[in-house]
Amino acid sequence: MAVPKFKTSQKRSRRRRAENMKISLTSLSICSNCGNKKLPHRVCPKCGFYNGKQVLEIEALA
Repeated sequence: MAVPKFKTSQKRSRRRRAENMKISLTSLSICSNCGNKKLPHRVCPKCGFYNGKQVLEIEALA
């Protein structure tokens, strides 16, 4: 079984993790109804529209 010969330094491990932090979200699309940014092929969380049709009833927070 492979065992590391030396302890991995904090700098090396944090630098490796930092590269993964730079990964951004996939390209966001704009809702055709309200103009909110949303993930592609998903229902808009703000207005509940998908493909130009009302899919979800969104309750307004009052």
